[in-house]
Amino acid sequence: MGASSALLSPAVLMTFLVAVGSLMAHPEVVTAKHAGSTRHYHFDIKLKNITRLCRTKSIVAVNGKFPGPRVIAREGDRLVVKVVNHVPNNISIHWHGVRQLRSGWADGPSYITQCPIQTGQSYVYNFTISGQRGTLFWHAHFSWLRATVYGPLIILPKRNESYPFVKPYKEVPILFGEWFNADPEAVINQSLQTGAGPNVSDAYTLNGLPGPLYNCSSKDTYKLKVKPGKTYLLRLINAALNDELFFSIANHSFTVVEADAVYVKPFVTNTLVIAPGQTTNVLLKTKPQAPNATFFMLARPYFTGMGTFDNTTVAGVLEYETPSSSSSSISSKNRPLLKPGLPAINATNFVAKISSKFRSLATTRFPANVPQKVDKKFFFTVGLGSSPCPKNQTCQGPNGTKFAASMSNISFALPRTALLQSYFFAQSNRGYTTDFPAFPLHPFNYTGTPPNNTLVTNGTKVVVIPFNTSVEVVLQDTSILGAESHPLHLHGYNFYVVGQGFGNFDPNKDPAKFNLVDPVERNTVGVPSGGWVAIRFQADNPGVWLMHCHFDVHLSWGLRMAWIVSDGELPNQKLPPPPSDLPKC
Repeated sequence: MGASSALLSPAVLMTFLVAVGSLMAHPEVVTAKHAGSTRHYHFDIKLKNITRLCRTKSIVAVNGKFPGPRVIAREGDRLVVKVVNHVPNNISIHWHGVRQLRSGWADGPSYITQCPIQTGQSYVYNFTISGQRGTLFWHAHFSWLRATVYGPLIILPKRNESYPFVKPYKEVPILFGEWFNADPEAVINQSLQTGAGPNVSDAYTLNGLPGPLYNCSSKDTYKLKVKPGKTYLLRLINAALNDELFFSIANHSFTVVEADAVYVKPFVTNTLVIAPGQTTNVLLKTKPQAPNATFFMLARPYFTGMGTFDNTTVAGVLEYETPSSSSSSISSKNRPLLKPGLPAINATNFVAKISSKFRSLATTRFPANVPQKVDKKFFFTVGLGSSPCPKNQTCQGPNGTKFAASMSNISFALPRTALLQSYFFAQSNRGYTTDFPAFPLHPFNYTGTPPNNTLVTNGTKVVVIPFNTSVEVVLQDTSILGAESHPLHLHGYNFYVVGQGFGNFDPNKDPAKFNLVDPVERNTVGVPSGGWVAIRFQADNPGVWLMHCHFDVHLSWGLRMAWIVSDGELPNQKLPPPPSDLPKC
């Protein structure tokens, strides 16, 4: 290095020193010089003491931050993220909503595309963001570590490309989370052992803060300070573990412009519903003059199930900056604090109305490439069920059983080796079977009176589809142990939501009403409570891809399955071999 440094010009040397200086100041970021360049991040997974609701506890955190650090890239950039595990727990990181084209080894769900990163080990996630821009997020994908390990993934348009809406004055990420006073790992482990539903969270959070409606929490309140007459882009992310949330700001409305990092036809609303795993970008236009009031931003759950849930409300505050010169302004402490109204906890019709407003832009610049013809059709049921209680044990689930959850009545058991490894290396004892049913083996009245037998079967079953197959999946909620909305997330793909409705899907009548012109494109969709949703996607990404409920309790209970998409014929349609540092099981 000493000899070669003499060859650097003073300008190059200065650039290098400035870059190093910036890296030391922000260890998680190396800024990119050109569009389509590489951005390096470093994630240290460590325990951190944190106090919320007057209790101090140790949490798993990234780089000492809760929520974790922002990851920022442009469309076309490559991200290289080195994750080093310093905690006793296994961990992996999922880049939620990233298409991961031919980079399935970097997708992150434990035992699906990789073995988890063990204590003292590291793994480099290396992938390119192609054809996507907007708000996504990253989170842990092992057990319930997602409770504290999550952060925003912000993808800016390519350089010299603009948003298809007014340029905001400022952009603000707002992450909804769920706070447990107990250790979330202990909560789910106890639930899996006893068979009962897990204890619910103690608070919801906005950017990690529970806010003033909780005991002993008013100092931990998220405040958004705004200027009058400006447009703010709020990047809303629901990182909560188990709850869909309504969100509203008193006396203000939003213009929705994007969902799951895809632009949508703008529409105005004063209340949103956002499921775990979903992101929504909204424009907030502030009032022309600073009003003599401050405004609560509230979020509380949407829930239709039969179990218990965290029925509390998180509050942040929207505060207008007033010019210090204005003598008439009352100090912010004495201003009235206005509250928004929120829909009823179980306002299913409101949720259906809002979700029907989401439509793709469907312009020449941002087309909606909905598969018009379908090669393969699937019909999967999603819902709760039960498992028998092991001998010599008492279980606290329904009628002395254990709670379980399933897709098409199969509760997915995680294999011991990552599915992608077993598949890629064609291992003979591969740990999975390829007989996941395309249609339920025992049809019943899915949303009517539940059957007497609520037991699920267990297995590690996948669906194999050839490269570039166009796929339609109807996801049908069941009323076994209560109808409930389920946010279903598909890894490695976006899909188009071509239809949805209440009751049982009717294959003879419902497809005629599908929207094949401008349906919304998403990576996570709420299966309506007591209803169904139909999605379509083109299987153009080879690999093994998890599809699961984004309520972590349902995920833990087995509400998941996996797709294997075969390689195509051409070299750029095949999955490359794994990186040398792929974690071992």
